[in-house]
Amino acid sequence: MSAPPLKVGLAGLGTVGARVAGLLTERADLLAERAQRPIVLTAISARDRNRARGVDLSHLPWCADPVELARRSDVDVVVELMGGAEGPARALVNEALAKGKHVVTANKALIAHHGTGLATVAEKQGVAFNYEAAVAGGIPVIKTLREALFVNRVTRLYGILNGTCNFILTQMSRTKRPFAEVLAEAQALGYAEADPAFDVEGTDAAHKLAILASLAFGSEVDFAAVHCEGITGISPFDIEAARELGYAIKLLAIAEDTGQGVRCHVHPTMVPFGTPIAGVDGAFNAVVIEADPLGKLVLEGPGAGAGPTASAVLSDLADIARGVTLQSTSPTCHCRRLHFSSIRARSMVRILSANHGGMPP
Repeated sequence: MSAPPLKVGLAGLGTVGARVAGLLTERADLLAERAQRPIVLTAISARDRNRARGVDLSHLPWCADPVELARRSDVDVVVELMGGAEGPARALVNEALAKGKHVVTANKALIAHHGTGLATVAEKQGVAFNYEAAVAGGIPVIKTLREALFVNRVTRLYGILNGTCNFILTQMSRTKRPFAEVLAEAQALGYAEADPAFDVEGTDAAHKLAILASLAFGSEVDFAAVHCEGITGISPFDIEAARELGYAIKLLAIAEDTGQGVRCHVHPTMVPFGTPIAGVDGAFNAVVIEADPLGKLVLEGPGAGAGPTASAVLSDLADIARGVTLQSTSPTCHCRRLHFSSIRARSMVRILSANHGGMPP
């Protein structure tokens, strides 16, 4: 006798949510084969019921209040793709876990601010709290830290965690155009939001770093302890000056165990040419993990977009369908978070002089 279907309630039908809904139908046979049981969408919720999404959802029950998904008897797992650290997203996830439902989310802000508490509830309830899609899109960095590196001691991890910033810095380097002009291009292409502050000021990367640091070092998620700088002050002149010295400028997210505690920081960084990170261009993401006894591991791939993010969501659903439930973000130890002021690093100082050509263009 085949296993009963895993019944999914989906909240949020933007580009990612619509893609998840479509794939659950289009690849139902493949998912059932690989997950060893059917995975079926049984109820949905979003802000706009009538918006065209490229997938027929008219046959499914609609919940005007997303929290109702957590209370339905025909929902085993809630997929939260609404976003936001508070409001409906947090209320839905809280209710789902309280009701003993599994949760899959791509909401990095929610996890960065409330992940430890949510994970603790999930573990007490014996349900999964999965969030592979919250960091680096289609790159399986969460699974790598939770599963593949289980026996390793991570000493440092760093990488490019925001595709919008990486695209902008890549284009500035290639075309020598100023930040504002390239940002407008990124917005026109859909790489940047109408209000890009969350990305270009480094907040998005800092949320993701807080999550990775918690997993890597077994420490409580503490977003307030992450030092954060964005790329709005980077000019083509800075990029050219770094290039002349043999470096590319990238927005890096860095977490390291110093022996006295864990330090997390996000800021523009000069990366030597010839290293894996320096060659990651466009909207791609990359993560470097240094661990013992493994050594150095480099993961690279598409860090955002409907396809990569939906792929990560479905992978999490397949794990739940197969009965794979791992520890979420509940800390195994309490590592002291160090302030960014304790770091020592080399810096580039640019000095403009009147007898050296004046101000840069």
